[in-house]
Amino acid sequence: MRNQSLDSLDLTPRAVLAIGTDYAPGTVLAMHSHRRAQFLYGATGLMEVGTDDGAWVVPPHSGVWIPAGKPHRVKMVGVSTRSLYIEPMAAPRGGSSCEVLAVSPLLRQLLIEAIDVPALYDERGRDGVLMSLVLQEVGRAAALPFFAPLPSDPRLAALCIAFLHAPDVRTSPLAWAQQLHQSERTFSRFFRLQTGMTFAEWRSQACLLSAMAQLAMGHPVTTVALQLGYDSPGAFSTMFRKKLGQKPSAFMAA
Repeated sequence: MRNQSLDSLDLTPRAVLAIGTDYAPGTVLAMHSHRRAQFLYGATGLMEVGTDDGAWVVPPHSGVWIPAGKPHRVKMVGVSTRSLYIEPMAAPRGGSSCEVLAVSPLLRQLLIEAIDVPALYDERGRDGVLMSLVLQEVGRAAALPFFAPLPSDPRLAALCIAFLHAPDVRTSPLAWAQQLHQSERTFSRFFRLQTGMTFAEWRSQACLLSAMAQLAMGHPVTTVALQLGYDSPGAFSTMFRKKLGQKPSAFMAA
């Protein structure tokens, strides 16, 4: 099924529905939720996903798991998607938070095949077996660390959200501590308690998410590095390679 509305199919009596959708570059899906759980795979391009929990970047060859009823927004950067919509009782993953998942060659091929399956597929035939297998593969897919959590404290959350929109690796914890009227030591403890990460870890992760999005849009490595506050493209490339295991140029080529 291609470019069809979930609303018209949501009540189909099947545990899994697969829909392929093509989006124009820069398409933004405002905050919304689904009754079914969703596994959203970008066959091409890159997606930025946001929830009240934080922000995710979903690079090519990855997908995002969205639990049933989870409000989320998505920005598409040249994306053609393959989505699975799964009845909550059939969901192969637990938890209430989104996850970026690695898509294996087998899972990728299953997703490609799944969108050619009709809504009312034969559950006992080949299509039923395919859908059962794709659920198992989603359930066993490895989670990837492309996430920057948001704190529950509204004052700190406001600072984090502003940083996600304009990340700068030079931002110091002391500057944020002063804005919250805390000592740097108190702020460091507070930040870790709220996010589960140190300030430096979170700052680096947020910069990485921004870098991935900008590189996917074709921005030059040097431009991205300097915009994020790195002293040189080399310093930026070292961080990127340490985090992702590949150079920025290799990520852009992929």
